[in-house]
Amino acid sequence: MYNISIVAPLYNEEEIFSSLVNRLNDLVEKSTENIEIVLVNDGSSDKTENLMHQTALTYSNYNCISLARNFGHQNAITAGLSLARGTEAILIIDGDLQDPPELLTQMLPLMRKGSDVVYAVRKKREVSFFKNMAYKIFYRVLSAISYIKIPIDSGDFSLLSRRVVDILNAMPEESRYLRGMRSWIGFKQTAIEYDRVERAEGETKYSLKKLIQLAYMGIFNFSTFPVKIIKRIGYVSVIFSIMYASYTLYRKLIFNDVPEGFTTLIIVIMFFSGIQMFFLGIIGEYLLNIFFQVKGRPLFIIKDQIRDGSTVDILHHQESKA
Repeated sequence: MYNISIVAPLYNEEEIFSSLVNRLNDLVEKSTENIEIVLVNDGSSDKTENLMHQTALTYSNYNCISLARNFGHQNAITAGLSLARGTEAILIIDGDLQDPPELLTQMLPLMRKGSDVVYAVRKKREVSFFKNMAYKIFYRVLSAISYIKIPIDSGDFSLLSRRVVDILNAMPEESRYLRGMRSWIGFKQTAIEYDRVERAEGETKYSLKKLIQLAYMGIFNFSTFPVKIIKRIGYVSVIFSIMYASYTLYRKLIFNDVPEGFTTLIIVIMFFSGIQMFFLGIIGEYLLNIFFQVKGRPLFIIKDQIRDGSTVDILHHQESKA
């Protein structure tokens, strides 16, 4: 029986895989806890899956899961959480070792003092100036417009109690922003600071497009600001229109002339048409979330799993869970 699980999603991480396993094994050997390692292969196209299989067959405490395709970072973590067997707590880390698994030794005492969530806050990150500024701006904007308090400069790297993980697993939303969901759940949550280092090997798998998608999930799942700003700008537009109509009527009645300007009219029409299209796009984002949610498709599909040193019968396992 494991009291701690460590969940790490992997996508094309063959270059860093051996370093990851060495660091995790070293942590397990030095710890007095009974630790399970849950690795999730998120549809890798390199040798990551083969390396995971070899590791899982070598070490009985490895629970290695391969998804049927690339379902995305958040869903890969969700898959790991759903199959993690830690009875006390589950640690979420990135497979690129930018999140030091050794921080578990500092997080666990904080949890045992009464916290259900111990989340890591980045004091600094070794990325380009542009990316660093983009991260800082996004987290502060999201914090300002969110209807719940989402900690600034904190990612998915966190230690979660068993009951928090059970609640997360029961939350059915398709568009998942786990750090926001974690904050929404509540309970006592404690921060711990760390320095986020560069990747030891390879290149980041989080492209600019994926980062933007993650930002979208945060904004459209945990903020009503986009819809409210539409309403507020609508109010301003109506007031502006009434004022301009009153001014035109005043000029007509008092001076018997009406302000002319075909170019101005075209600019105004184009401006408000653009605003309307932009607002329709915002509403469309919420409708898309609803569209994908009501389909009720599974968040991930497991292709194979090796646990306790042997292959799991996926079909039988899924039927027993149902």
